Amino acid sequence: MTDLAKATQKAREFRQREQDILDCAQALFIEHGEDKVTVEMIADNVGIGKGTIYKHFETKNEIYVLLMIRYEDELADLFRRIDMSEDKQTLVREYFRFRVQDADKYLLFERLESQLVADGAVPTLLEKLHAIRSSNMESLYAMVNSQIKAGKLADVPPAWHIAAAWALAHGASALTKSGFYTKFIGEKEPFLDFLLNVAVRMGNKHVLGKPAKD
Repeated sequence: MTDLAKATQKAREFRQREQDILDCAQALFIEHGEDKVTVEMIADNVGIGKGTIYKHFETKNEIYVLLMIRYEDELADLFRRIDMSEDKQTLVREYFRFRVQDADKYLLFERLESQLVADGAVPTLLEKLHAIRSSNMESLYAMVNSQIKAGKLADVPPAWHIAAAWALAHGASALTKSGFYTKFIGEKEPFLDFLLNVAVRMGNKHVLGKPAKD
């Protein structure tokens, strides 16, 4: 094997180990709570030494943000696969499914971001996260604005429609993890299907009392 091939393989193994660390850390944060998970626990579960973790990440806060960045990148990939000129329902359905399909992960990232912002931790990485999210918002904004101009959505600021969709997804995630409310909701999947249908119709002009244009 040539030196170049060895270097390429080593780089590939480094990237794979990094993903393994992130995957393991995320699972542990969800199972035990982020405050109870130590770097040693992550290393033990990956099957590497604690020092190896620090070859990839300086702090646990860095792991937190990189997990969130990966999550927002996945949403960006979803938007790139969807034709924004398609019916609004396609985008709404996929966006809603993305946010609520793993409520534990979504709620974990909500907690972590609030904590990191309050602590002023890893500001450079948080800026990167917010830049990706802003780009995702621009994609949503463009779609919503075109639907408003076509007379299919209520003529209010596009940000209101986006915020309403986020609020529904956030609430759905919280409800499905609530020991109290799940007693009343019953089966999770039919409930989420019901909410998905609400999300698709939400903000439609005719739903708000004005007929939609043909």
